[in-house]
Amino acid sequence: MSSSLSPLAEPWPDDIAAILARLPGTDGYVLSLFRTFAQSKRFLQKGVANLLDRESPLPLRVREIVILRVTAHFGCAYEWGVHAAIFARAAGFTEAQLAATVTGDAEAALWPPQEARLIVAVDGFCRGGALDEGTRTAFEADWTLAQQLEILALCGAYHTVSCVANIARLPHEDFVGEDIRAMAPG
Repeated sequence: MSSSLSPLAEPWPDDIAAILARLPGTDGYVLSLFRTFAQSKRFLQKGVANLLDRESPLPLRVREIVILRVTAHFGCAYEWGVHAAIFARAAGFTEAQLAATVTGDAEAALWPPQEARLIVAVDGFCRGGALDEGTRTAFEADWTLAQQLEILALCGAYHTVSCVANIARLPHEDFVGEDIRAMAPG
């Protein structure tokens, strides 16, 4: 038995296969990340909260700013690439904005003020789990309590995802194009 964290190979036990079948995928393909979670049935079932549902108090664009910045902050090219490939167009990111999620550039010319402040706040959460007084005041003014909690939950969930993907050394998924791979953190 290997103790190296990596995607679980097929054939999967019936109980794991049943859980994996309920996860997002295309034509039976299961993301490498989910197959890595499957190394532990408990983690696969409980894992990180799935905050990508329609009931989120955050618009898609805001959610993706948070996810892209967290995964970039932790150098997770795998998950950053998945989200950049799947959601960047729907979120309306320009190429410059997508690249800025890697660098943390919150320059006013790139982002509306609220989004620029969000990037600064996410960086604060990633660096030390706290915010200076000015950033905290802006964060509280910009977001409802439900949105604040959702942003914090996304930061924690995608920190965990980044750790798993980085430790497992997951390569980019095949659907992540060369243009996205070239921009990814690393």
